[in-house]
Amino acid sequence: MNLKHIDLNLLVYLDVLLQTCSVTQAAESMGISQPAMSNGLRRLRELFGDPLLIRTKDGMAPTERARSLQPLVRKIVADVELAVEPDKGFDPATARRVFRLSVSDYSECTLLPPLLRAMHNTAPNITLDILTPSDVSYSDVEGGKVDLVINRFDEVPQSFHHQTIWRDSFSCMISRDNPIRDHFDLDSYLQASHVWVSKTGMGIGVGVEPGTMQQLGWVDDALARLGKRRKIRVYTRHYQAAMQLAEMDDLVITLPSKSAKLQQDNPDILILPPPFDIPETELKMAWSSLLQHNPAHQWLRGLIAQVASELD
Repeated sequence: MNLKHIDLNLLVYLDVLLQTCSVTQAAESMGISQPAMSNGLRRLRELFGDPLLIRTKDGMAPTERARSLQPLVRKIVADVELAVEPDKGFDPATARRVFRLSVSDYSECTLLPPLLRAMHNTAPNITLDILTPSDVSYSDVEGGKVDLVINRFDEVPQSFHHQTIWRDSFSCMISRDNPIRDHFDLDSYLQASHVWVSKTGMGIGVGVEPGTMQQLGWVDDALARLGKRRKIRVYTRHYQAAMQLAEMDDLVITLPSKSAKLQQDNPDILILPPPFDIPETELKMAWSSLLQHNPAHQWLRGLIAQVASELD
């Protein structure tokens, strides 16, 4: 295939089509008519010899070929945008802008307070718009509408850039009046009642089915490898709520150590190591290729990495 016979604008069409999976939305995003976008899709299908998007009962869906093309096309378009974008630099001391961050509750309670303290003097006019994972879709991040996702990922989409912020062990929190304190072993742990804290992912979540072990996360996966399961009495998506429940005399809360340490000065709570091995969890930040070389974005990522290293 000879490049001189290819309209490279079609790659921009394909990038938007694969982000929206909608001819109408893609046309609106690019400010062109729907027939023009439909014609672009027809030409793309001819170019790649693949339907790329097919109609299903839930709308348009990408083919396997389209899914494999998406990260490659996203990078090409992002690199071209970088090449033509003027380099204005970034001065955090004078800049006025909003960064939109999608963060898990775990990230919000552990990372955000020291991040805001670090920004107080160096970037006084920077605003953070904090979104929950259920507020945000992968396409929002891929299109650069959200600057960063900070969360624990089972798998990071191939089209995202990402960086590990820290690795964290697990700790158990109990009331000082909990009778389990004097014989905290695996048997007493399994006999106790527990609070489960969600590992929140992207998109709108659903409730937990207590009868199934699927999707319960690191703690319950570690127990399952021992052929054990705990008795979960409360399911919550909020770390602050879980930490407050630790003051109850009959509950055990198992959660990442950095969040448990927020209560280390609480005289009513004991923080103990789990009586079994739980693999470390990993907190990452992920972002769109569109923002990879943006000076303001580079500054924010560097500041987050610096704050995280000091906490680590």
